[in-house]
Amino acid sequence: MSDRLPSLAVLCPVYNEEAVIAAFATKLLSVLDSLKPRYDCSVLFVVDRCTDSTLDVLRRQAVGDDRIQVLVLSTRFGHQMSLRAGMDHSDADVLVMMDSDLQHPPELIPQLLAEYENGNDIVYTIRQSSEDVGVLRGMASRIFYKALNWVSEVPIEPNAADFRLISRKVLRVFQTQILERNQFMRGLFGWVGFNKKAVPFQAAPRGGGRSKYSIARLLTFALNGLLSFSKTPLKAAVVVGLLFALAGLLMAIVTTIQFFVYAQLPSGWTTIVTLVSGFSGIQLVFMGVLGLYVGAIYDEVKGRPHYIVQEGINLKPWGADRQALGQRNVADRS
Repeated sequence: MSDRLPSLAVLCPVYNEEAVIAAFATKLLSVLDSLKPRYDCSVLFVVDRCTDSTLDVLRRQAVGDDRIQVLVLSTRFGHQMSLRAGMDHSDADVLVMMDSDLQHPPELIPQLLAEYENGNDIVYTIRQSSEDVGVLRGMASRIFYKALNWVSEVPIEPNAADFRLISRKVLRVFQTQILERNQFMRGLFGWVGFNKKAVPFQAAPRGGGRSKYSIARLLTFALNGLLSFSKTPLKAAVVVGLLFALAGLLMAIVTTIQFFVYAQLPSGWTTIVTLVSGFSGIQLVFMGVLGLYVGAIYDEVKGRPHYIVQEGINLKPWGADRQALGQRNVADRS
C-alpha cells in the first residue's frame, strides 16, 4: 500500500490583482496548512498577462516556497482560458478552482473536500447575495440564467460560481476530450455528468481592486454560453420565418381581394413599406444569429491553441507537455 498523500491543487486565475494577491495567498496557504495531514497541497496561479505588478508579487511569493506555482500566459486570453490552462498543467488528485480576489473564501475548501470524500466528483458553489453586485447586474444575471435554461438542453445552476472542486477523473476528461475553443465552463461542468453536490456560500466584498468583467466581456460570456449549449436561436429563425411567410401570404390574399372589391384604392404603398421593413428587420436579425454560429465554427476550424504559455515558475516537469498534448488532440480531431 502506497504511503503517498493524495494531492490537492488550488487553481487561481489572476488578472491585475496587485492590491489583494499577497493577502489572498497568505490566507489560502494558511487554510492549506491545516490540510497537511491529509493532502499534499499546492497552488497554481495562472497569470493572464497583467498590466500591473501582480506577477512581481507572485514571483516573490514563489521564492523558497515550491508549493506556489505560477503559469504566465503570453497575452490576455480571458478567465475561462486561464482555467483551461491551469487544468492542462495540473496532475492533482483533487483540483479546486477559485478566484483570487477574496470573494471566494478559502475557508470553504475543507467543506468542498468533505463532499468530495463523500463520493462527489464535482462539488460546485452557489453564490449568495454580495454587496459588490449592483441591482442592475444582479437582475441581468437572473435574466441570463433563466433565458439560458429556457433554451438550453443542459440545465445550468443559477448563480453558480467558478469556485468548484473536481476529481482527477473529471480533470482527465477536460484534458483529453473537451477541446472546443469557446468554453463556457459552468455549462461544461454540468454537461459532463458525474456525481455532483452544490455548496452555498456568502460572497465577501472584494479585497481590493475592481471587477475585471466589463459589460462587453459579460455580453461575450453570455453569448458563448448561449452558442455552446443551445441551437434554439436557429430553430427560432425557422419558426419565425414560417410565421412571417404565412403572414405575408395572408396579406397578399387580403390585398388582392381589396384591389378587386375597392377599385378606387391605390396599390397600397403603406402596406408595401411595412412588409418590406418588417421582413428586412427579421432577416437581418437572423442573419446575425447565423453569423454568430458561423463565427463559432470558424474559431474551431482555425485550430489555434487555446492559450500560449510565456513562462512557468516552480512548475513540475509533468505540466510542461500539457499544452502540446492539447494541440495534438486538436490536430488529430481535425
